[in-house]
Amino acid sequence: MSRKSLPTRLAATAALLLATGALSAPTASADASPGDAYVLKVTTDPAATSYGNRRVDVTGTVTRADGTPAPNIPVTVQEVVRFTTWNPWGDPIDPTYYEPRDLGTPVTDANGKFTIPGVDIDHTGNSSLLNVEQGVEITALYDVDGDLDTPQDGYYADTTVNANARPSSVSYRVSKKKVKSGDILTVSGRVTLPGGVRPEGTEVFLQTYWEQEYDVRTTARYGGYFVLSVRVTGYDDTFTLRTAPRDMYVSGAKQKLPITNTSLLRA
Repeated sequence: MSRKSLPTRLAATAALLLATGALSAPTASADASPGDAYVLKVTTDPAATSYGNRRVDVTGTVTRADGTPAPNIPVTVQEVVRFTTWNPWGDPIDPTYYEPRDLGTPVTDANGKFTIPGVDIDHTGNSSLLNVEQGVEITALYDVDGDLDTPQDGYYADTTVNANARPSSVSYRVSKKKVKSGDILTVSGRVTLPGGVRPEGTEVFLQTYWEQEYDVRTTARYGGYFVLSVRVTGYDDTFTLRTAPRDMYVSGAKQKLPITNTSLLRA
């Protein structure tokens, strides 16, 4: 049996338990619910980040049900980068995919406060940034007995940091605008990113059929140039070009291609 890393387990556990009501989450007034022993809150300063300013200070508090500070409480804090789950069929699945990163486990001081200064709100893994969302979560979890398998004594809070991304664009040429089954379609073009951002390494995706997120992919070369080729099938009906820069603070571009599949029209 595979074992999840601690950050992944915490994110998955929090999502599941909040959905089932087994985990205590903050209310609008941040008061304790009946039977709760603690109230957990978390915030960031600033509340939003940008390309040139990616750091925040994470602070929070743990108080007892009567409002008095709760000192010496270990709180597990994570950054969770979120992605929109590709789901063309409309299945009842979680519309968001999560990539958590453990930021540490600070302990509350005598006033029930914890702090993690200078947190980078950024994507640190090697996964593609296709479908990345601008809202990055900072989550806080206090499990009284430290056992995630007994979630009834867990307390959870989160806040969203909006990572404001700069725009990008993509230009293209297609080898033909009318295609049929068996044809080789070639799409070439150039990715343009904001000034000071190198375009090489940007991922480029070509979708030809609605059920597939993409059919072929490549990465832009020096100067942002790329070439993609695909063999057309009789059912290809969605010709769309998408890009995913390597920097979370640069948004991807999307272009619908002016291509008609004549084989599809005869079907």
